[in-house]
Amino acid sequence: MKRKVLSEEELKELVLPGEGQLLGIVVKMLGFDRLVVRCTDGKERLCRISGKLKRRVWIREGDVVLVSPWEFQSDKRGDVVWRYTANQVDWLKKNGYLKM
Repeated sequence: MKRKVLSEEELKELVLPGEGQLLGIVVKMLGFDRLVVRCTDGKERLCRISGKLKRRVWIREGDVVLVSPWEFQSDKRGDVVWRYTANQVDWLKKNGYLKM
């Protein structure tokens, strides 16, 4: 019973992609807070981890992240703004947000 409440608590803080944001899977870690992410639009972007996220969350290859592409090099670069937990990834797949 307690476990169910805990997972509902996690889903309450679920961040869905807003306008101009994409879901992606981390392909490769490059170091210096940079990583390569394969996004749902089929493009691979060189992304950096935002400072606020860098101090709170540990990101590994294979993680599902929320990417905000840059204004000027939107096809090549972006910022990682959120990392999803395993439960959240299952929810995203079940509800059709993640088609990978």
